[in-house]
Amino acid sequence: MAKAVRSKLPRALGWFSVGLGVTELLGAWSLLRFFGISRGDRWVRAYGARELAAGVALLGPAKKRPWLWARVAGDALDLATMGRGLREPGARRGRLLAATGAVAGITLLDLYAAASAQAGDVR
Repeated sequence: MAKAVRSKLPRALGWFSVGLGVTELLGAWSLLRFFGISRGDRWVRAYGARELAAGVALLGPAKKRPWLWARVAGDALDLATMGRGLREPGARRGRLLAATGAVAGITLLDLYAAASAQAGDVR
């Protein structure tokens, strides 16, 4: 990927985190219902707070590397949680699998951004 794109990637991921974080904070119960999961709204709100913190940090003057790695760690937690949700009775597996695929794709992008920051290609 070109260096110009790599340098803009943390900012784009920051905006993505802000949007996802606000959605999880304000719409936890609706998200769970969409996926057919009956409990866990406190966890979804906590994940939203984590996303929002990472997003604000990535948009600000802070060093990007730790926050990019925080996103990778958060992705791992999200994927584990979604895997657990797939085992819940009443879960809408098709929706959950589609969301899991999307999170896996974002995880690859987060890993790329974090590795680029680690190599010094991103500040």
